[in-house]
Order: sequence, then structure tokens, then C-alpha cells
Amino acid sequence: MRRLDPRILLSALWLFILLNIIFRDIHQFVLASHIEMLLTGHYNGIEITEGLMLLGGFLVQVPIAMVLFSLLLTRRIGRPVTFLAAIVTTGTLLSSTPTDMDDTFHLVIEIVALIAILWTAWTWPENEHTAPQSDASSPKKRARTADTMNE
Repeated sequence: MRRLDPRILLSALWLFILLNIIFRDIHQFVLASHIEMLLTGHYNGIEITEGLMLLGGFLVQVPIAMVLFSLLLTRRIGRPVTFLAAIVTTGTLLSSTPTDMDDTFHLVIEIVALIAILWTAWTWPENEHTAPQSDASSPKKRARTADTMNE
């Protein structure tokens, strides 16, 4: 399998999590019970207030920001920020228990992606100046390919 630059992989994984969160939320709108709860101003027994909506905005901003920060931050700053963001996002995802099978399905996928984010940040190489190369783009491979073409 091709190795990606850790920044690109982290950004893609954060985007993957966001798309799963968004789809799961949109997917709920086909359920009449979901819409009825929203119309009453209570969701799973919790009153929906402006403060709660603001808190939700801050919490969802963490993975949104990490899509960009993963690409821009250096390893020295990016690793601890990634660990913190993954912990906050995990806490956010686990703060409400799944109510049905598709919620559980998406939660499992999101948790696996968060584990992949933590692993990628943990194994992020210290030397950032040399990006990993695939075999086809390595100088030795190009030289061998050129030699065989000249034969």
C-alpha cells in the first residue's frame, strides 16, 4: 500500500469523520420521531437551548479545524493538537449513546477513524523534510527503468 504524507492522511481522516457525522445527522431526518423531538425543543430528554447549540458549534469546529490544521501545522505542534482534538472529538461522539443500529454503525466507523488518527499522529516521523516516496518515484527505480528501456 502506498504511504501518504502524515499531514495529508490526517486531513483525509478528519474529513472522513466529518462526512460520517454529517451523513448520520442528515440520515436521522427521515425518521418522524427525530423530527417530532426537534419540533418540541427537546432531544432525547435534553432541552435544546442557544447555549447548547453554541457548545455544539464549538465541538463540531474541532474536526472541521483539524482538516485544515493537519495540513498546516508542523509535527511539533500538530501531534499534540491532534491528540487533544481526537480526545475532544471522541468525548463528543460518546456523549450521546446511539439510539439505533445505523447510529451504532456510524459511531463504530468514527471511532475506528479516530484510532487511525491517533496512530498516524503517534507514528508521524520526526524528519519532515523528506516525504515518503513510492517505489515508482524513487531515484533507483527510475534509473533501473531507464536502463531497461535502453537495452
